[in-house]
Amino acid sequence: MAEHLQKTGFPSGSEDKASVLDSGPEMTEPQLAVASVVTSKLSVKAPEFYPPGYNQNFNQNFTDSSFEDRYDGYLTLAEYVQDFLNHLTEQPGCFETEIEHFAEALNGWVTTDEALQELVELIYQQATSVPNFSYMGARLCNYLSHHLTISPQSGNFRQLLLQRCRTEYENRNEATKGDEATKKQFHSFVLFLAELYLNLEIKGTRGQVTRAEILQEGLRELLNALFSNPVDSNLICAVKLLKLTGSVLEDAWKEKGKSDMEEVIQRIENVVLDASCSRDVKHKLLKLVELRSSNWGRVHGTTSHTEATPENDPNYFMNEPTFYTSDGVPFTAADPDYQEEYQELLEREDLFPYYEENGADLLGPGDMYFDEIDDEMDPEIEEAYEKFCLESEHERKQ
Repeated sequence: MAEHLQKTGFPSGSEDKASVLDSGPEMTEPQLAVASVVTSKLSVKAPEFYPPGYNQNFNQNFTDSSFEDRYDGYLTLAEYVQDFLNHLTEQPGCFETEIEHFAEALNGWVTTDEALQELVELIYQQATSVPNFSYMGARLCNYLSHHLTISPQSGNFRQLLLQRCRTEYENRNEATKGDEATKKQFHSFVLFLAELYLNLEIKGTRGQVTRAEILQEGLRELLNALFSNPVDSNLICAVKLLKLTGSVLEDAWKEKGKSDMEEVIQRIENVVLDASCSRDVKHKLLKLVELRSSNWGRVHGTTSHTEATPENDPNYFMNEPTFYTSDGVPFTAADPDYQEEYQELLEREDLFPYYEENGADLLGPGDMYFDEIDDEMDPEIEEAYEKFCLESEHERKQ
């Protein structure tokens, strides 16, 4: 028992015993024992609290101050970039405040082709291996593509990034048929490419901002590859991809006069009918088709209130009051004679004379309606009240 207490952190022997006082007449007040406090050895930095693939060996100085104050102590570019990526994974809210300083530091550090290639690879690996970093990685790539000054002959940051993505893209057909680990890595790449398509901005010569055309074409081929091998994991990845980019892709295809989205939806319906995927995955696919039929959940606003008319706004009469005729028939603003009848109701005498216009405050003494109130009781009611009081008094005395 003593050994067990020692292992659990509790003191053994006399240290864990409370003093038991004599209960004789001299005892005036019981004495309470103070329980031992056990200090937990569980750390918030335990590996169980980090997502798979996350590098836990990040700089501990992040907890004391911002990342930008610590970059001088790094020996290699890889250490500096990897620590910043881990820091961004742990605290994504720091992106806006620290990205500018990070880019400035990279401009002083990344001065060769090899260094730029290393930077691209580090960001790519983080975005495709750490869960939920694909969006932040795409934002980071977009910022660096506009703020890194180095532009070697091998290509600038954006060009090298797209070349790295192309390497994975060319293996799409094999990846969709590979083992679970291969497919999982490929699906992470697909979602990262989708985030790149949404976040990577390309500025034209006249200052206009467009999306990367090559990524749009790539996503279409990736969908084909996923549907060509309709196992559950591939179909779930396709659903995520279309939920993320479906509305943007369809708009872009429509501008070119293409019906690619119609073909994609038709292929989904064929999979639901013919493929041997699970019931849950078929349900996800049907929900996706339903989402697309509702214009991807987008709601176009109606005209402003001043311009709304019964012809262009189906909710035009929603906030108008409803009246009822003597026969109990509803009489609303949609009826042709409503305006005339409603005006007559407004011109009648006030139905609530003892309330102000907002219906909240009673009139006080000195007001016309307040002074007209008669405080005297009706004679018949007064007689009945007196009789009730006498009977109550008689019963009380008995």
